[in-house]
Amino acid sequence: MAISMTEAAAQHVRRSLDSRGKGEGIRLGVRTTGCSGLAYVLEFVDEQAPEDQVFENFGVKVFIDPKSLAYLDGTELDFTREGLNEGFKFNNPNVRGECGCGESFNV
Repeated sequence: MAISMTEAAAQHVRRSLDSRGKGEGIRLGVRTTGCSGLAYVLEFVDEQAPEDQVFENFGVKVFIDPKSLAYLDGTELDFTREGLNEGFKFNNPNVRGECGCGESFNV
């Protein structure tokens, strides 16, 4: 099981952690919501939980709880800019469908 991150995503996370002045990395998880069932959750991690799985790319740590890892295995986290919009993009091979607005997915 593995989670990866592009260099662009790692640079964005590193800049955010540096401007915060603290943090071990980011947590990637899923929660039940939306019309398709699941949504991604990203948050800063200041301290690792005992059950966390940790993946490191380009010097940035991504923390995943075991429950979320089943839905996220193989996911690549990217950071993209399109015109005036920028944000994280989740390249998740487990996704079988997404809602029309793109806010939630199912596996």
